[in-house]
Amino acid sequence: MTESRTTGVRLLIVGPPGAGKGTQAAVIASAFGIPAISTGDIFRKNIAEGTELGKKVDEIVSSGGYVPDSLTNEIVADRLQQDDAAQGFLLDGYPRTTEQVTELDRILAASGHQLDAVVQLTADRDEVVARLLKRAAEQGRSDDTEDVIRHRQEVYQEQTEPVIAAYADRGLVVSVDGLGSIDEVSERVLGALQERGLAVAV
Repeated sequence: MTESRTTGVRLLIVGPPGAGKGTQAAVIASAFGIPAISTGDIFRKNIAEGTELGKKVDEIVSSGGYVPDSLTNEIVADRLQQDDAAQGFLLDGYPRTTEQVTELDRILAASGHQLDAVVQLTADRDEVVARLLKRAAEQGRSDDTEDVIRHRQEVYQEQTEPVIAAYADRGLVVSVDGLGSIDEVSERVLGALQERGLAVAV
């Protein structure tokens, strides 16, 4: 039964800064044979390629503004229509608001799909702060003070709480402890997804 799911696994990953979300996104995408789609990467790629969407984003970002939901939705919808995402994907960085949750539902429903699971990496805040402070010291990032790092953690929690709650109501959230070695966390994530009947690609 799980075999058919390997060809159409649609996932979302969320986690606080410093929880290793990008690393785990790459592991999950590779395990399921699906593209990891980061909105930040999409913005950068469109800007670099000088697409119409990229020009719009570049203009907004250059003037210090925030990319509006409408444009983010447009870019994500465009990316999900590309061939490599037809058989599944892992979204990272979208949706960030409940309005974007509704829009993603609409985008997926248009092609008869829906999300299979939302991977939530959890991490003790003090441990994550300690990890990020160590990284800042190693990389000479003097701007990354404890106050700045803690503020980012709070912003993440405020922004993503409603999104996680929306998916939790649907029973889609798979919470996994994001602390430990990369392999340990990967094992937890893939094991939790397998328990939901989402088998990895062979």
